[in-house]
This record gives sequence, C-alpha cells and structure tokens, in this order.
Amino acid sequence: MTTSVNVPSPLSAARSPITRPEAGEHSPYYSRYIDRVPDGDVIALLQEQMKDTVALLNGVPADRADFAYAPDKWTIKEVVGHICDTERVMSYRALRFARNDPTALASFDENLYVPNAKFGNRTLGDLVEELQAVRASTIQFAKHLDAEAAARGGNASGQPVSVRALIYIIAGHERHHVALLRERYLAQ
Repeated sequence: MTTSVNVPSPLSAARSPITRPEAGEHSPYYSRYIDRVPDGDVIALLQEQMKDTVALLNGVPADRADFAYAPDKWTIKEVVGHICDTERVMSYRALRFARNDPTALASFDENLYVPNAKFGNRTLGDLVEELQAVRASTIQFAKHLDAEAAARGGNASGQPVSVRALIYIIAGHERHHVALLRERYLAQ
C-alpha cells in the first residue's frame, strides 16, 4: 500500500510575514518595481512567477536567444543573465540586513556586469537553469524570515532599504523584464 503525502499548495500556505514595504523603506527609484507586485503572499508570487517565466523562456526558439530589439540593447540571453545577477545582489543585501549586519553596501552597475558575464557564450537553457537555482535560493531564504528580520534594513547604494523591500524589488524587477521580453523581444 502506498502512502500519499499531502503537500500544501504554495498559494494555500500560511501567509508570509513579508508584508508590502512602505515608501520610506526604499529609494523612490525602486517604486517602479515594487508597484508591479500585486497584493498577496510575495513568496507564493515568487514561486508562481518563476514557473511562468521558465515557460516563456522555454518557448524562445534557439535562433532568437541572441536577439536584441535595437542596437545597444541587451539580447534575450543577456536579459536573463541580468535578472539572475540582480536577484543575487538583492538577495545578498537582504541576507546581510536580515542578519542585522549594519555595513553599508555598495552599488552595482548592471551595464558593467552584463558584458563581463559573457552571457552570449552560454545557451539560453543554461541561463534558465541558473535563474531557477537563484530563485530557489531566494525563496528558501525568504520563506524562513520572521516579521522582525523582514522589517530590518540597512544602506545600499547610499539609500536606506528594508529586507522586505528587497524581496519585493526582486519580484517586481523580474515582472518588469518579463513584460519587456513579451513586448519588445517576443512580440511577432
């Protein structure tokens, strides 16, 4: 006889203590990402969003992976690599601040990171695998935050930012770039 285990859906799991950040918890610049995140459980959103993004990217023909919609714009592979890099940086910031590390953290320049990463030398499939690994790590970190750690903050790029704002920035940043992929890279 086989015993089945009832695994709760991420959408039906207990609500996350990571609540929507207030305007004073981040630089006004990041509102462009945070405002893209719908109300609800941000961890469940991170899980669902990754499924949707992977499905979208798995549908990109191999001959389109190096496509850029205009001169001096990133290719599809570079956009995916940029999403990975940004999520890593934001997650690292969130980790430091959640652990109550008061060290101010430097900015990062995505326009320096992307060409130096040489994403064009990789396959889109490989970059999608990396994106999934990065997101899995972010989710494991975020789902074990308590309300106190989620509300902590620090200084990054010369601006105050909370842990929960960083988690929302991750979700909104991906939504931003997926929208651009749909509108400017994959629209036929």
